Amino acid sequence: MTNALLAAPILVPLAAGALSIVVRRLVVQRIVSFVALGIALAAAVTTLVRAVAPGDIQVTRLGGWPAPIAITLVADRLAAILVVVALVVVTIVLVFAIGQRASDEHSWFYHPTYMVIAAAISQAFLAGDLFNLFVAFEIMLMASYVLLTLEGRDEQIKAGTTYVVLNVLESLVLLTAIGLIFAATGTVSMAELPERLAALPPPVATGLQLLLLVAFGMKAAVFPLFFWLPDAYPAAPSSVTAVFAGLLTKVGVYCIMRTQTLLFPDALGDLVLWIGAATMLVGVIGAISHHDMKRVLSFHIVSQIGYMVFGIGVGGAAALAATALYLVHHIPVKTSLFLVEGIMERDSGSSSFDNVGGLSRRSPMFAVLFMLPALSLAGIPPLSGFVAKFLVVRAGIDGGHFVVAGIAIFVSALTLTSMVKIWVNAFWGEVEPASRTAVRGVLRHHPTMAAATVALVAVTLVIAVFSGPLYDFALDAAREMTNPATYVSAVRGTP
Repeated sequence: MTNALLAAPILVPLAAGALSIVVRRLVVQRIVSFVALGIALAAAVTTLVRAVAPGDIQVTRLGGWPAPIAITLVADRLAAILVVVALVVVTIVLVFAIGQRASDEHSWFYHPTYMVIAAAISQAFLAGDLFNLFVAFEIMLMASYVLLTLEGRDEQIKAGTTYVVLNVLESLVLLTAIGLIFAATGTVSMAELPERLAALPPPVATGLQLLLLVAFGMKAAVFPLFFWLPDAYPAAPSSVTAVFAGLLTKVGVYCIMRTQTLLFPDALGDLVLWIGAATMLVGVIGAISHHDMKRVLSFHIVSQIGYMVFGIGVGGAAALAATALYLVHHIPVKTSLFLVEGIMERDSGSSSFDNVGGLSRRSPMFAVLFMLPALSLAGIPPLSGFVAKFLVVRAGIDGGHFVVAGIAIFVSALTLTSMVKIWVNAFWGEVEPASRTAVRGVLRHHPTMAAATVALVAVTLVIAVFSGPLYDFALDAAREMTNPATYVSAVRGTP
């Protein structure tokens, strides 16, 4: 079904970013940003509602051009719900950043850049062709570098340089893959590619698939392409890291999921499966070996990505549905943990366990804000993380992948261990003299930060409460993904 609102989550934030460049008064920029995100979110929710009807995939072609050559935006169930979740998270984190009163948010280019990255994330989820997807990645790269280095500290510049170099390499691999795909098939449209890629000699198709897997794997930070993330993300301001942690790597996972199911169904599944297992292990080992909350949480980004890649590798409707639910659950859970870390860092001036202690005794509410998403990340029932992990592991066992399923269970236990490590050191440990300014003071004197964190933790609880209906929704989305003909016919406008 044609849906003109489909472009709003991209065009409205871009227009707001342009307006914020012209009008540099901070209060006006804030108003413009929230109005733009509100309009974009309303359009995204409308698209999601329209996409719920069976087979009613939403499509729009910019400029009114025909399907083969138009810039096409497509929203099936998975893309539609991810855009909604992304915009909810981006809006809440912006509230947190304003409440934090950080120097970076007071920079006149913060809001324009923030709007640009919000638009790029939506564009990546909605892209209906590979080149449009590449453009979204480039926009994300430029905006994320600006946000990463906002404060201009030496460690930020160093981490930002590494981040840019590796992402430029990823862009080169992706552009090479797109160029070769176009040379081999004559199109970059995701609706035209399934049929044309299937007609290629198997070695050629496999080579093209590997190139895309490497490019998207670097964006998702999978093994062995994850090494840039634990150094880059901790250097950014907490409000920026929260958006990066919650969303940017998930764009890479989404692209792997989309290409594996639409363009290369049932190909290289075992390779993807074992990449997921290695990613889980490497990430959690890095997490339990560090003594800084921001770095521990950064390594857990890698580890949790492994579960999603594992589900993609298993394949089939049940595994893909579990992966989709994992994506929806993990975005707010991981973001909320970084918001908690941001409050802690603002209070003590550090996220190192050596400088923080006794937080639970000084602020029980703050301890609860950490505990709920932390237990969800570890997969403790009845939280959303348990449901998502259980479904992924069960799909692996049902598919006969017992070793990798065992690794997933083991990694979940180690994840709980690392969360307990944070609790013991930061929340239950002795109060350090350098951190005697009570966290309750931060929550009392900065209610906006606390309200934003509470709101996002509440989102994670809502996902847990409605995990059953969400899984049914994800199962319908997975059935769409495993039936490429539905996607193709919707984009082409044919029955």
